[in-house]
Amino acid sequence: MKDERAVWRIIETLRELYPDALCSLTYEKDYELLFAVRLSAQCTDARVNLVTPALFARFPTLESFAEASYEEVGEYIHSCGFYNAKSRDLVECAKLLLSRHAGRVPGTMEELTALPGIGRKTANLILGDIYGKPSYVCDTHCIRITGRLGLTDGSRDPLRVEQQLRAVLPPEESGAFCHRMVLHGRALCMARNPNCKACPLFSDCDHALSSEK
Repeated sequence: MKDERAVWRIIETLRELYPDALCSLTYEKDYELLFAVRLSAQCTDARVNLVTPALFARFPTLESFAEASYEEVGEYIHSCGFYNAKSRDLVECAKLLLSRHAGRVPGTMEELTALPGIGRKTANLILGDIYGKPSYVCDTHCIRITGRLGLTDGSRDPLRVEQQLRAVLPPEESGAFCHRMVLHGRALCMARNPNCKACPLFSDCDHALSSEK
């Protein structure tokens, strides 16, 4: 694991590389982000952003989602994959947001993960982006890159990675750091053939340094 100085070098280097650490999903309402993140499971953010404008135009309120049929919602999100499960989750989630939370997206991990189709990854993103709370979004990019850097032990288990990141990342940096992991995973630290030679994190990366031996 990294010492505190190395952790801060990584944080500061990523901040320089990606100053705008924002979620790449487009949305206007809080629940739209919640739904967009659900759609992004096993799907790219770019694909979700192509789908959601028409989806949110057809169902412009939580009430309209709650009254929708799974089949019609599924028609709009078909290209995101797993559309049967996702359409059901969106409709049922809308119903619960209205009946249990007065139409608001809740702001605790427990309440969020009680919603259909919402796991810790999505809940963490909502807590960070909507509520400004410390958030550790352990998606595939974050799991892969933090393992390579040596910030975690290389585990592929999202909960274990989240626990390890909570131990090493300052809470106030966590949300932006995880968004930067996504950007870095797309730009340089790809799953296959990472561009270690061009990476400014090279000297603090266990994977890059071991590949030089």
